[in-house]
Amino acid sequence: MFYIQVLTPGIWLVVDYQEKEFDYRITGERWTLCRSGSTTKPLSQQPLDGLWTRLAPVPTPRAEVAAAELNGKIYVFGGFGAGARANEEYDIAADLWRKRAPIPRGVDHAAAVALDGKVYLIGGFNGRFQPVDTVWSYNPESDAWTPLADLPTPRGGLGAAVIAGKIYAVGGVGPGGDVGTTEVYDPSTDSWESRAEMPSPRDHLALSVVDGRIYVIGGRLGSYAQNLADNEVYDPATDNWDVNEPLPTSRSGIASGAVGGKIYVFGGESTAGTFDENERYDTATGGWAPAPGLPTARHGHAAVALGQRIYVLAGGPTPGGSQSSQNEVYIVLPREGP
Repeated sequence: MFYIQVLTPGIWLVVDYQEKEFDYRITGERWTLCRSGSTTKPLSQQPLDGLWTRLAPVPTPRAEVAAAELNGKIYVFGGFGAGARANEEYDIAADLWRKRAPIPRGVDHAAAVALDGKVYLIGGFNGRFQPVDTVWSYNPESDAWTPLADLPTPRGGLGAAVIAGKIYAVGGVGPGGDVGTTEVYDPSTDSWESRAEMPSPRDHLALSVVDGRIYVIGGRLGSYAQNLADNEVYDPATDNWDVNEPLPTSRSGIASGAVGGKIYVFGGESTAGTFDENERYDTATGGWAPAPGLPTARHGHAAVALGQRIYVLAGGPTPGGSQSSQNEVYIVLPREGP
């Protein structure tokens, strides 16, 4: 695995774990590594996809976080332990963090989305693994929180997405266990409505949007001893769910991001440990392929996609309640030079 050190037009300088310098070049559908300054003796060639690099760490080590991007900044909310009320803002361009107004009530395993200048924090657990129905909007301009209409079904370990100005909350653990509940929030009326249930109830899942449809991948039934590989897609236009090719590696405590019609599913946990897997789902072909794995295997992290990059933040390096400050970005490389 290699990390980008310098980006220049047509040539990337990357380093390996031993900090040796290489040149990275794109040729057709493959990338080539050569020793720095040499173009005649390639060290390896691999299918073209992406590379990882590390960024400024999350100030408060956490796991089971929620995150969303708004106007070039990523907001990381909540999490286990000292991070339960944390609200930290990452400036992507500057690679800098700052603390913002804390969440009014501590939460972990929540979901977050951005819409119309605000970030919404939905559901989660209250620190005692009890699902909550609280919904908040956060305004970065005023650094203020506003309570909104309660989530009809209290739950944690859920996913959320924005489509056509509305917020969809899917799955999770409710008071009676795992649910396939799909509920949609209209900010213009501050109200929720029910939609068709997801076929496979689950929690600790990954959720991404491609072409106006919601893909829900992986997760578990109650514990990471019962991990799932389900891959189901919801179309809000028809209020219908379909079943897709399952995730190759059953995992939970995962996160995903979508770039160019492909969904990348990162990390996770099981009884055997944490995963560094990065598996790519092509929504056009319905097929899966491996991609370069996480530099730091972990679970309970968040993933935020922006342009050709997917930021993977925080998470626990061992199963259960562990925490970290990791901030690693996966850069999906173009098929031709920049």
